[in-house]
Amino acid sequence: MTAKPTVAALGIDPDAQAWARSGAGGDAIEVAFVREPTLVSGEWVLMRVTADPAGRVLVFDRHEWECFLDGARKGEFDITAG
Repeated sequence: MTAKPTVAALGIDPDAQAWARSGAGGDAIEVAFVREPTLVSGEWVLMRVTADPAGRVLVFDRHEWECFLDGARKGEFDITAG
């Protein structure tokens, strides 16, 4: 099994990306879509927490991102009152 690449390993500069924000406040999530021909496999989706832009950046390939969106649409990540 190959380790998942990091932003640094891919040579992506997070500060140079166009980040889209999910909402207001420090708990919002930001997403950036990276497609550069010089990158390994070409296309990546980055996700981070707004309050900590220099912190951890999650890296998804296109397939992983589509699976994540599918799960979100189906409510797989909803918190249920119990």
